[in-house]
Amino acid sequence: MTVVGILKADSVLDDLKPTHGDYSDMFTRILSASARPCEVKVYDVEHFEYPSDLDACDGYLITGSKRSVYEEAPWIQRLGDFVQTLHQAKKKLVGICFGHQLVAHVLGGKTEKSDRGWGVGRHETQLLVDLNSDAIAGTQFSLLSSHQDQVSQLPESARVLAQSDFCPIAGMLIDQHILTLQGHPEFDTAYAHALLQIRRAAVGEANYEAATASMLQSPDQARVADWILRFIEGDAA
Repeated sequence: MTVVGILKADSVLDDLKPTHGDYSDMFTRILSASARPCEVKVYDVEHFEYPSDLDACDGYLITGSKRSVYEEAPWIQRLGDFVQTLHQAKKKLVGICFGHQLVAHVLGGKTEKSDRGWGVGRHETQLLVDLNSDAIAGTQFSLLSSHQDQVSQLPESARVLAQSDFCPIAGMLIDQHILTLQGHPEFDTAYAHALLQIRRAAVGEANYEAATASMLQSPDQARVADWILRFIEGDAA
C-alpha cells in the first residue's frame, strides 16, 4: 500500500473547520476515495513535525497555505530545507498551491505576487506534457483556486506541466520525482465558496461574481487525486 506523507502547512479557519475539516482531512478524503489503496500520515510542519526517516512514506505532499513562500518564518525555511533534502534524494514530492510555489522558490525559480491580482474560482487547465497514460499532453482538467502568488520563473531542470488562462505555470515536473500544481484538488465547491465569501472584499466584486459563476460546474478532484497517487507509485506515461 502506498504511504503518503501530508506536510500540513496551514489550518482551515476555525469557523469553517467543523463543516469542512482541516486541510489534511481534505487530502485524506480525496486520496482515500481513490481506487488505489493508500495510507496517509500527517506532519504539521508549521510546528516542525517531520518524519524521522525519509522512507517512512513513499512520497510527500505539501499543502496550500495563506502564507507566502518568500516570508522569513522559521518553519517555512525549515520546510524549504526539507524540500531540498527530498529533491537531492529524488524522493517523490507533490506540491499544491503554496507547495508548488515553495518548490520553485527553494530550487532556484521565482514566486511573486501576480500583477493580475487574485486567482479564484474554478480554472480550466491544460496539461502540456504527458503525466501518465490517462493524462497526456492536451488533456483538459479543472481545479479550484485561491491565490495571489504565482510561480513566475521555473527552477533549473523543471518543465511546465500545465497552464491556464490565468496562470502560465499552473504545474511543474522535475525529473520523475517532483510534481506540483497551482490549483487545489482537495477543495470541493462548498469549501471554496465559503472561503471566497470570507475573501470577497479582498478579491473584489467582479472577481467574486466570476468565481461564483465558474463554480456551477464541479472540479476534477477525483481525477487529479488519482494522478497524484499514480505519480507517487511511479506510474509514468
